[in-house]
Amino acid sequence: MPPLSTAHPPARSITAQIIPYVFFSFACYLTIGVQLAILPSYVHLRLGFSPILAGFVISAEYVATVVTRPLSGWVVDRLGAKRGVLYGLCLCGISGIFTFLAAFSVSIPWLGLALLLTGRLVLGTSESLVATGATIWGILNVGAENTATVISWNGISTYGALAIGAPLGVFLETTVGFSAVGATVMVLGFGAIALAWRLPRVPVAHGEKLPFHHVLRRVAPFGMGLALGSVGFGVLATFITLDFASKHWHGAAFALTLFGAFFVSARMMFSSAINKMGGFRVAIVCLSVESMGLAMLWLTHTQFLAFAGAALTGFGFSLVFPALGVEAVRNISPQDRGTALGAYGVFMDFSLMLIGPVAGAIISGYGYPPIYLFAGCSVLAGLSITLWLGLRNRRIS
Repeated sequence: MPPLSTAHPPARSITAQIIPYVFFSFACYLTIGVQLAILPSYVHLRLGFSPILAGFVISAEYVATVVTRPLSGWVVDRLGAKRGVLYGLCLCGISGIFTFLAAFSVSIPWLGLALLLTGRLVLGTSESLVATGATIWGILNVGAENTATVISWNGISTYGALAIGAPLGVFLETTVGFSAVGATVMVLGFGAIALAWRLPRVPVAHGEKLPFHHVLRRVAPFGMGLALGSVGFGVLATFITLDFASKHWHGAAFALTLFGAFFVSARMMFSSAINKMGGFRVAIVCLSVESMGLAMLWLTHTQFLAFAGAALTGFGFSLVFPALGVEAVRNISPQDRGTALGAYGVFMDFSLMLIGPVAGAIISGYGYPPIYLFAGCSVLAGLSITLWLGLRNRRIS
């Protein structure tokens, strides 16, 4: 992989150098996490809209992320990673304002829904800028040879934030009210700007830059594997709260926490396996484990096994993004690296965007268990694509 920078990082641990940059992803995804366990039930039970519309509110964020991925890559590659992160954090705080205002619109359901949707769209744009910017900022700081490590720690930050955010959101809503969730999003978004402002900017890589659609075509096969592998996370994150409520079970937020905790644990224990074994082998193992977790969620009739299925799904999904991502950007030039990561992430965003309405339609016709079967079959399709990519790569090399 060609180097992104000729500067050598300071003589301290790579992890210590990465943490300040991926913290911004943590802050952004914590704002997503505090809404994740409460927003579907708030839209469905408090505002009185259907499960399909509740799923769409969650998916609206990913609609914005899909649409703005090309823009985020352009901003990071041409204006710099620091500026991309600063823009994204500002939008994150603004999204909190809309969520805060929605808390006072329960008596006017359509207004509350409109405010929530606006906030989700702004948050999706924020996620696109912060995730791409923070990752590239970290890679430029520690060198391209540590790309897998940066992507892995960025994932630890994002899903660790989701694991913390889910129970935090439930706590805030039950003790203070829904308005506290909006206030928390504002504080996290605007507050993190002060730290980002103090960190040094990194130079923009020069050279002829490829159009977005050219880069998209080069990463598309890897992105398809990622998209299908992300269906399990999308289904679990969006509908496990309503699934538990339909079965009169408690602890949906804990299931999301288990997903995040096992996701983070797997990343911390096995992120080095990508450099040792190769991205394709790691992705194959992870997708296989994720499909087993979804099968447990489909077949289970007990709360304990549902918790186990959520944990196994998180453990399996943990390294799918960095494993396929390293292979996707391996032969991309430095000046197009931000665009490539943005294009690669589009596939996951597009998958998560569709999950809400598609799974909501399945629930309306067949109930909750079939959505996990649908997700498991999607992950197995992603496994098939990854196997093909691995075989193709072996023949080329």
